[in-house]
Amino acid sequence: MNAAGFTDYYDIDGLLTEEHKLIRQSIRDFVKKEISPSIEKWAQDNHFPSEIVKKFGDVGAFGPTIPTEYGGGGLDYISYGLIMQEIERGDSGMRSTASVQGSLVMYPIYAYGSEEQRKKYLPKLASGEWLGCFGLTEPDHGSNPGGMVTKIEDKGDYYLLNGAKLWISNSPECQVAVVWAKNEQGRIKGLIVERGMEGFTTPEIHNKWSLRASCTGELVFDNVKVPKENLLPNVEGLRGPLGCLDSARYGIAWGAIGVAIDCYESALKYSLEREQFGKPIAAFQLQQKKLAEMITEITKAQLMVWRLGMLKNEGKATSAQISMAKRNSVDMALHVAREARQIHGGMGITGEYPIMRHMMNLESVITYEGTHDIHLLITGADITGIQAFK
Repeated sequence: MNAAGFTDYYDIDGLLTEEHKLIRQSIRDFVKKEISPSIEKWAQDNHFPSEIVKKFGDVGAFGPTIPTEYGGGGLDYISYGLIMQEIERGDSGMRSTASVQGSLVMYPIYAYGSEEQRKKYLPKLASGEWLGCFGLTEPDHGSNPGGMVTKIEDKGDYYLLNGAKLWISNSPECQVAVVWAKNEQGRIKGLIVERGMEGFTTPEIHNKWSLRASCTGELVFDNVKVPKENLLPNVEGLRGPLGCLDSARYGIAWGAIGVAIDCYESALKYSLEREQFGKPIAAFQLQQKKLAEMITEITKAQLMVWRLGMLKNEGKATSAQISMAKRNSVDMALHVAREARQIHGGMGITGEYPIMRHMMNLESVITYEGTHDIHLLITGADITGIQAFK
């Protein structure tokens, strides 16, 4: 750890501004106070703490890069990454709540919406007064979102929306949903659907072994009349939802490193305290190998996302670069969590330590917002010029 108490083997702090460090510390303090004391119970009980939404708003976790005139933080992408890292260090489900709100709801309204839509929705979402969700994935269309069958029909003074979305974070508690659907011409359009619109329901998904402190559900549209002014006017086609996913995947690339750091620090501390054969298990070569590989992979991922953040700030980061970082960070974190579980022995499967909760959460994170395999194929297509999944 560095002098500030952060796992930082290559002095990446030297690349951060004082503002970055203050933001990171404020979110870490928030997580320690508002999330860490209760997260094991929330996860054990499969409970989403709805009161956390307003608290996230108060601390500035929603839409950190959205301009301040709309209630956002007006911060850069390194700041956004650090915020996601510290929240996910607490729990991936909690980070899901925040990154869906910021990257998948606020971002499209800001980037693709009208000025009236920005003023109506963004301040309420930024403050946590409203919780939002993002409707892209369908029961039969996950990795192939372009095959979606949710549709809108132009009825003159409104759109008629029919269809269903599945695996939607925040949906059971949402006040607003950004939904992607095909029009009569087969073009994908984005709409803002509000709680209370007749025919719009959000059934919850139960019996999850992963992201148990996050609420997940469906979006069901049965002849929902959506006002014309709720259409996002400034985007058409898959470019719209994929642009949102770039922002969210970037946050995950940072967030998963927070999980890895939490698992590594717990394993290091446990290995120094746990004695067998008359000495700490940290003295054994196989445990040192595990720990050395953990800190090496964490450091490599930290450098990747820092550089990616700088590219984002300059408007130069490509979708393929973001894809690589998301896949690398989550895969790395899952390996670190599994090795950490072994170092903790039997204690590693209990709620006394965060390891199993993190590991189960990461099984969702490695699949959502682009599966591990799809991200490999995105990189493959980028370097060869040949798309393997078409």
